Amino acid sequence: MEGGLSKKSFLLMFLLLAAAVVNTVHGEVTCVGFYSSSCPRAESIVRSTVQSYFRSDPTFAAGLLRMHFHDCFVRGCDASVLIDGDGTERKARPNLSLKGFEVIDDAKTKLEAACPGVVSCSDILALAARDSVVLSGGLRWEVPTGRRDGRVSIGTEAAINLPGPNDSVAIQKKKFANKGLNIQDLVILAGGHTIGSAACQSFADRLYSPNGIDPSIDPSFVPTLRQICPQNQPTKRVALDTGSQFKFDTSYFANLKKGHGILRSDQVLWTDASTRTIVLKYLATGPFNVEFGNSMVKMSNVGIKTDANGEIRRKCSAVN
Repeated sequence: MEGGLSKKSFLLMFLLLAAAVVNTVHGEVTCVGFYSSSCPRAESIVRSTVQSYFRSDPTFAAGLLRMHFHDCFVRGCDASVLIDGDGTERKARPNLSLKGFEVIDDAKTKLEAACPGVVSCSDILALAARDSVVLSGGLRWEVPTGRRDGRVSIGTEAAINLPGPNDSVAIQKKKFANKGLNIQDLVILAGGHTIGSAACQSFADRLYSPNGIDPSIDPSFVPTLRQICPQNQPTKRVALDTGSQFKFDTSYFANLKKGHGILRSDQVLWTDASTRTIVLKYLATGPFNVEFGNSMVKMSNVGIKTDANGEIRRKCSAVN
Protein backbone atom coordinates (compact mmCIF):
# COMPACT_ATOMS: atom_id res chain seq x y z
CA MET A 1 0.00 0.00 0.00
CA GLU A 2 1.98 2.93 -1.34
CA GLY A 3 2.48 5.84 1.10
CA GLY A 4 1.01 3.85 4.04
CA LEU A 5 0.88 0.44 5.65
CA SER A 6 2.00 -2.62 3.72
CA LYS A 7 -0.71 -5.17 3.00
CA LYS A 8 0.88 -7.53 5.51
CA SER A 9 0.98 -4.87 8.26
CA PHE A 10 -2.58 -3.78 7.52
CA LEU A 11 -3.83 -7.37 7.71
CA LEU A 12 -1.99 -7.98 10.98
CA MET A 13 -3.47 -4.82 12.53
CA PHE A 14 -6.96 -5.80 11.37
CA LEU A 15 -6.64 -9.28 12.89
CA LEU A 16 -5.42 -7.90 16.22
CA LEU A 17 -8.33 -5.49 16.40
CA ALA A 18 -10.81 -8.21 15.46
CA ALA A 19 -9.42 -10.50 18.14
CA ALA A 20 -9.77 -7.84 20.81
CA VAL A 21 -13.36 -6.84 20.16
CA VAL A 22 -15.84 -8.87 22.20
CA ASN A 23 -19.04 -6.86 22.23
CA THR A 24 -20.73 -4.06 20.38
CA VAL A 25 -23.76 -2.14 21.65
CA HIS A 26 -25.36 0.71 19.72
CA GLY A 27 -22.19 1.13 17.71
CA GLU A 28 -19.93 1.30 20.77
CA VAL A 29 -17.04 -1.12 21.22
CA THR A 30 -15.35 -2.45 24.34
CA CYS A 31 -12.59 -5.03 24.41
CA VAL A 32 -10.77 -7.33 26.79
CA GLY A 33 -7.34 -6.04 27.74
CA PHE A 34 -8.09 -2.42 26.84
CA TYR A 35 -5.55 -1.20 29.42
CA SER A 36 -2.82 -3.76 28.63
CA SER A 37 -0.50 -1.03 27.34
CA SER A 38 -1.82 2.18 28.92
CA CYS A 39 -2.18 0.79 32.49
CA PRO A 40 -1.03 -2.85 32.70
CA ARG A 41 -1.78 -3.14 36.44
CA ALA A 42 -5.32 -1.74 36.18
CA GLU A 43 -7.19 -5.00 36.79
CA SER A 44 -4.81 -6.20 39.51
CA ILE A 45 -5.14 -2.88 41.38
CA VAL A 46 -8.94 -3.14 41.33
CA ARG A 47 -8.80 -6.80 42.36
CA SER A 48 -6.44 -6.22 45.31
CA THR A 49 -8.54 -3.27 46.51
CA VAL A 50 -11.76 -5.31 46.44
CA GLN A 51 -9.98 -8.18 48.22
CA SER A 52 -8.83 -5.94 51.07
CA TYR A 53 -12.36 -4.71 51.77
CA PHE A 54 -13.89 -8.16 51.28
CA ARG A 55 -11.56 -9.70 53.86
CA SER A 56 -12.79 -7.29 56.53
CA ASP A 57 -16.45 -7.35 55.44
CA PRO A 58 -17.75 -9.91 52.89
CA THR A 59 -20.98 -7.93 52.41
CA PHE A 60 -19.01 -5.57 50.16
CA ALA A 61 -19.22 -8.24 47.44
CA ALA A 62 -22.99 -8.07 47.14
CA GLY A 63 -22.84 -4.29 47.45
CA LEU A 64 -20.50 -3.87 44.50
CA LEU A 65 -22.41 -6.35 42.33
CA ARG A 66 -25.66 -4.54 43.07
CA MET A 67 -24.10 -1.13 42.44
CA HIS A 68 -22.92 -2.18 38.98
CA PHE A 69 -26.42 -3.47 38.17
CA HIS A 70 -28.03 -0.23 39.38
CA ASP A 71 -25.56 1.80 37.34
CA CYS A 72 -26.17 -0.06 34.07
CA PHE A 73 -29.97 0.12 34.30
CA VAL A 74 -29.94 3.94 34.41
CA ARG A 75 -28.26 5.72 31.46
CA GLY A 76 -26.18 2.63 30.78
CA CYS A 77 -22.92 1.51 32.39
CA ASP A 78 -21.38 4.97 32.74
CA ALA A 79 -20.73 5.31 36.49
CA SER A 80 -23.51 7.89 36.79
CA VAL A 81 -24.61 6.15 40.01
CA LEU A 82 -21.32 7.23 41.62
CA ILE A 83 -21.88 10.96 41.13
CA ASP A 84 -22.70 12.59 44.46
CA GLY A 85 -24.99 15.58 45.00
CA ASP A 86 -28.61 16.60 45.37
CA GLY A 87 -30.91 15.09 42.78
CA THR A 88 -28.42 12.46 41.54
CA GLU A 89 -29.04 8.72 41.12
CA ARG A 90 -26.95 8.14 44.22
CA LYS A 91 -29.50 10.07 46.30
CA ALA A 92 -32.53 8.32 44.78
CA ARG A 93 -34.49 6.08 47.13
CA PRO A 94 -33.62 2.76 45.40
CA ASN A 95 -29.91 3.60 45.79
CA LEU A 96 -29.81 4.83 49.38
CA SER A 97 -28.83 1.36 50.59
CA LEU A 98 -26.05 0.86 48.04
CA LYS A 99 -22.75 -0.18 49.57
CA GLY A 100 -19.19 0.03 48.28
CA PHE A 101 -18.63 3.62 47.20
CA GLU A 102 -15.48 3.77 49.30
CA VAL A 103 -14.09 0.70 47.55
CA ILE A 104 -14.46 2.33 44.14
CA ASP A 105 -12.99 5.60 45.43
CA ASP A 106 -10.01 3.78 46.93
CA ALA A 107 -9.33 1.86 43.71
CA LYS A 108 -9.62 5.09 41.72
CA THR A 109 -7.11 6.87 43.97
CA LYS A 110 -4.60 4.04 43.49
CA LEU A 111 -5.17 3.97 39.72
CA GLU A 112 -4.73 7.73 39.42
CA ALA A 113 -1.40 7.38 41.21
CA ALA A 114 -0.29 4.60 38.87
CA CYS A 115 -1.86 5.79 35.58
CA PRO A 116 -3.29 9.32 35.83
CA GLY A 117 -6.38 9.98 33.72
CA VAL A 118 -6.45 6.54 32.09
CA VAL A 119 -8.93 4.18 33.82
CA SER A 120 -12.62 5.13 33.93
CA CYS A 121 -14.81 4.79 36.99
CA SER A 122 -17.31 2.76 34.96
CA ASP A 123 -14.61 0.20 34.16
CA ILE A 124 -13.54 0.08 37.81
CA LEU A 125 -17.13 -0.70 38.80
CA ALA A 126 -17.48 -3.45 36.16
CA LEU A 127 -14.20 -5.06 37.25
CA ALA A 128 -15.08 -4.77 40.95
CA ALA A 129 -18.42 -6.53 40.36
CA ARG A 130 -16.64 -9.43 38.63
CA ASP A 131 -14.01 -9.67 41.36
CA SER A 132 -16.74 -9.67 44.02
CA VAL A 133 -18.40 -12.70 42.45
CA VAL A 134 -15.08 -14.55 42.21
CA LEU A 135 -14.24 -13.81 45.86
CA SER A 136 -17.67 -15.21 46.81
CA GLY A 137 -16.97 -18.49 45.00
CA GLY A 138 -18.28 -17.79 41.50
CA LEU A 139 -16.45 -18.32 38.22
CA ARG A 140 -14.26 -15.62 36.71
CA TRP A 141 -15.14 -14.07 33.35
CA GLU A 142 -13.26 -11.66 31.11
CA VAL A 143 -14.55 -8.11 31.50
CA PRO A 144 -14.53 -5.95 28.34
CA THR A 145 -13.14 -2.52 29.22
CA GLY A 146 -12.81 0.82 27.47
CA ARG A 147 -15.93 2.58 28.75
CA ARG A 148 -15.98 6.31 29.43
CA ASP A 149 -17.80 7.94 32.34
CA GLY A 150 -21.05 9.83 31.90
CA ARG A 151 -21.53 13.47 32.86
CA VAL A 152 -25.24 13.35 33.80
CA SER A 153 -26.98 11.74 36.79
CA ILE A 154 -30.71 12.26 37.43
CA GLY A 155 -32.25 10.67 40.49
CA THR A 156 -35.79 10.41 39.17
CA GLU A 157 -34.58 8.07 36.41
CA ALA A 158 -33.59 5.44 38.97
CA ALA A 159 -37.15 4.70 40.12
CA ILE A 160 -38.35 4.50 36.51
CA ASN A 161 -35.67 2.14 35.21
CA LEU A 162 -34.64 -0.08 38.11
CA PRO A 163 -36.56 -3.30 38.80
CA GLY A 164 -38.42 -3.07 42.10
CA PRO A 165 -38.90 -5.63 44.91
CA ASN A 166 -42.60 -6.04 44.10
CA ASP A 167 -42.39 -6.12 40.31
CA SER A 168 -44.28 -8.85 38.48
CA VAL A 169 -42.52 -10.99 35.90
CA ALA A 170 -44.22 -8.99 33.16
CA ILE A 171 -42.84 -5.70 34.50
CA GLN A 172 -39.39 -7.21 35.00
CA LYS A 173 -39.39 -8.55 31.44
CA LYS A 174 -40.23 -5.08 30.11
CA LYS A 175 -37.51 -3.35 32.13
CA PHE A 176 -34.92 -5.88 31.01
CA ALA A 177 -36.08 -5.77 27.38
CA ASN A 178 -35.66 -1.98 27.46
CA LYS A 179 -31.96 -2.64 28.07
CA GLY A 180 -31.64 -5.29 25.38
CA LEU A 181 -31.73 -8.15 27.91
CA ASN A 182 -33.96 -11.20 27.53
CA ILE A 183 -35.89 -13.42 29.91
CA GLN A 184 -32.91 -15.73 30.46
CA ASP A 185 -30.74 -12.73 31.38
CA LEU A 186 -33.47 -11.69 33.81
CA VAL A 187 -33.44 -15.01 35.69
CA ILE A 188 -29.65 -15.38 35.58
CA LEU A 189 -28.97 -11.88 36.87
CA ALA A 190 -31.64 -12.24 39.56
CA GLY A 191 -29.46 -15.16 40.67
CA GLY A 192 -26.98 -12.54 41.85
CA HIS A 193 -29.21 -12.42 44.92
CA THR A 194 -27.41 -15.58 46.00
CA ILE A 195 -25.25 -13.07 47.88
CA GLY A 196 -26.63 -10.05 49.68
CA SER A 197 -29.53 -8.99 51.83
CA ALA A 198 -32.71 -6.91 51.80
CA ALA A 199 -34.25 -4.49 54.27
CA CYS A 200 -37.29 -5.89 56.04
CA GLN A 201 -39.37 -2.97 54.75
CA SER A 202 -38.91 -4.21 51.18
CA PHE A 203 -41.06 -7.28 51.81
CA ALA A 204 -42.90 -6.59 55.09
CA ASP A 205 -46.25 -6.51 53.29
CA ARG A 206 -45.79 -10.19 52.44
CA LEU A 207 -45.78 -10.98 56.17
CA TYR A 208 -48.02 -8.36 57.78
CA SER A 209 -50.63 -7.32 55.22
CA PRO A 210 -54.23 -6.87 56.45
CA ASN A 211 -55.12 -9.27 53.63
CA GLY A 212 -53.00 -12.02 55.16
CA ILE A 213 -49.65 -13.65 54.47
CA ASP A 214 -48.49 -13.89 50.87
CA PRO A 215 -49.61 -17.41 49.84
CA SER A 216 -46.46 -17.93 47.75
CA ILE A 217 -44.37 -18.08 50.95
CA ASP A 218 -43.83 -21.53 52.43
CA PRO A 219 -45.96 -21.43 55.64
CA SER A 220 -43.19 -23.13 57.62
CA PHE A 221 -40.82 -20.30 56.66
CA VAL A 222 -43.06 -17.51 57.95
CA PRO A 223 -42.10 -17.81 61.67
CA THR A 224 -38.41 -17.56 60.72
CA LEU A 225 -38.98 -14.42 58.67
CA ARG A 226 -41.14 -12.83 61.36
CA GLN A 227 -38.46 -13.51 63.95
CA ILE A 228 -35.81 -11.83 61.79
CA CYS A 229 -38.17 -9.03 60.75
CA PRO A 230 -40.52 -8.11 63.59
CA GLN A 231 -43.31 -5.78 62.63
CA ASN A 232 -42.41 -2.07 62.62
CA GLN A 233 -38.64 -2.69 62.44
CA PRO A 234 -38.16 -1.86 58.75
CA THR A 235 -34.40 -1.24 58.72
CA LYS A 236 -33.39 -4.71 59.87
CA ARG A 237 -32.00 -6.87 57.08
CA VAL A 238 -32.39 -10.49 56.01
CA ALA A 239 -30.27 -12.63 53.69
CA LEU A 240 -31.74 -12.96 50.20
CA ASP A 241 -30.38 -16.52 50.03
CA THR A 242 -31.24 -18.12 53.36
CA GLY A 243 -28.40 -20.29 54.65
CA SER A 244 -25.91 -19.25 51.98
CA GLN A 245 -25.66 -15.47 52.09
CA PHE A 246 -21.94 -15.17 51.36
CA LYS A 247 -21.48 -18.03 48.89
CA PHE A 248 -22.09 -17.58 45.17
CA ASP A 249 -24.03 -20.77 44.41
CA THR A 250 -27.40 -22.03 43.15
CA SER A 251 -29.19 -22.30 46.50
CA TYR A 252 -31.03 -19.06 45.64
CA PHE A 253 -32.93 -21.00 42.96
CA ALA A 254 -33.51 -23.96 45.29
CA ASN A 255 -35.04 -21.53 47.79
CA LEU A 256 -37.45 -20.20 45.16
CA LYS A 257 -38.63 -23.76 44.54
CA LYS A 258 -39.29 -24.17 48.29
CA GLY A 259 -41.19 -20.88 48.54
CA HIS A 260 -38.31 -19.25 50.41
CA GLY A 261 -37.79 -16.32 48.06
CA ILE A 262 -37.50 -13.15 50.12
CA LEU A 263 -38.62 -10.49 47.66
CA ARG A 264 -41.88 -10.84 45.75
CA SER A 265 -39.97 -10.08 42.55
CA ASP A 266 -37.79 -13.12 43.24
CA GLN A 267 -40.52 -15.58 44.24
CA VAL A 268 -42.62 -14.80 41.16
CA LEU A 269 -39.81 -16.22 39.03
CA TRP A 270 -40.96 -19.62 40.34
CA THR A 271 -44.70 -19.05 40.37
CA ASP A 272 -44.75 -17.70 36.79
CA ALA A 273 -44.63 -20.51 34.23
CA SER A 274 -42.55 -18.50 31.74
CA THR A 275 -39.62 -18.22 34.15
CA ARG A 276 -40.03 -21.41 36.21
CA THR A 277 -38.43 -23.58 33.51
CA ILE A 278 -35.35 -21.34 33.54
CA VAL A 279 -35.16 -21.48 37.35
CA LEU A 280 -35.23 -25.28 37.11
CA LYS A 281 -32.32 -25.18 34.66
CA TYR A 282 -30.18 -23.19 37.07
CA LEU A 283 -30.69 -25.51 39.99
CA ALA A 284 -27.54 -27.11 38.52
CA THR A 285 -24.33 -25.27 39.42
CA GLY A 286 -22.48 -25.65 36.09
CA PRO A 287 -24.86 -23.84 33.71
CA PHE A 288 -25.52 -21.00 36.14
CA ASN A 289 -21.88 -20.19 36.91
CA VAL A 290 -20.91 -20.08 33.25
CA GLU A 291 -23.96 -18.26 31.95
CA PHE A 292 -23.96 -15.70 34.77
CA GLY A 293 -20.69 -14.34 33.42
CA ASN A 294 -22.10 -14.23 29.89
CA SER A 295 -25.14 -12.21 31.02
CA MET A 296 -22.93 -9.90 33.07
CA VAL A 297 -20.84 -9.11 29.99
CA LYS A 298 -24.04 -8.44 28.06
CA MET A 299 -25.41 -6.17 30.79
CA SER A 300 -22.11 -4.37 31.31
CA ASN A 301 -22.19 -3.18 27.71
CA VAL A 302 -25.64 -1.60 27.94
CA GLY A 303 -25.56 2.03 26.81
CA ILE A 304 -21.82 2.42 27.24
CA LYS A 305 -20.01 5.61 26.32
CA THR A 306 -16.71 5.69 24.47
CA ASP A 307 -14.37 8.35 23.10
CA ALA A 308 -15.91 11.84 23.08
CA ASN A 309 -19.27 10.57 24.37
CA GLY A 310 -17.85 10.50 27.90
CA GLU A 311 -14.83 11.34 30.01
CA ILE A 312 -12.33 9.77 32.40
CA ARG A 313 -13.32 11.26 35.75
CA ARG A 314 -10.55 12.33 38.06
CA LYS A 315 -12.86 11.60 41.02
CA CYS A 316 -15.62 9.06 40.67
CA SER A 317 -18.03 11.10 42.78
CA ALA A 318 -17.93 14.19 40.54
CA VAL A 319 -17.73 15.08 36.87
CA ASN A 320 -14.56 16.83 35.72
